[in-house]
Amino acid sequence: MTSKDLLQDLLERTQENKSKVEHFKTLPLETLNWKASPESWSILECLEHLNRYGDFYIPEIEKQLKTSQHRPSETFKSGWLGNFFAKTMLPKKKLNKMKTFKSMDPIGSNLNMDTIEKFLDQQQVMFNLLNNSNEVNLIKTKTGISISKWIKLRLGDTFRVVIYHNQRHLAQAERALKEAGRLSAV
Repeated sequence: MTSKDLLQDLLERTQENKSKVEHFKTLPLETLNWKASPESWSILECLEHLNRYGDFYIPEIEKQLKTSQHRPSETFKSGWLGNFFAKTMLPKKKLNKMKTFKSMDPIGSNLNMDTIEKFLDQQQVMFNLLNNSNEVNLIKTKTGISISKWIKLRLGDTFRVVIYHNQRHLAQAERALKEAGRLSAV
């Protein structure tokens, strides 16, 4: 695929993610914190989880964009590991559950509307990073990942993993909203 097509797809996905969360701003705090069970996540816990990953990936991507000496390439080819991680993040009808690292698990956090604002701010930064990344090579520019300082992914793959991960947990948040709505309708 072309680098331009990849970036355009990721920009559109990021805009869609922002729009979904803008809708959450209209909901009462009680709905945003509602949970189907003690071990499930509320809408705000889903967003807090994403914020924690954003706290790692946004500075990492910014740093690599600033220091990259690699000129842009017309095409983007995913690495095998990056492609594997990205595909596992994409939302599916029946999601495969994944274990979350303790530091990234928001369960039991005291959350409010600031969580939504932080997510939206991070998405605006991500939007800007995507726009700026057409000036570097998405294959040769590498980023660290949150689970290991020894593994590096291609910048294009890192963007895919982060944005698909956002989509995955926004789908989870939408399911929580649907369940909360069913209960209040009873």
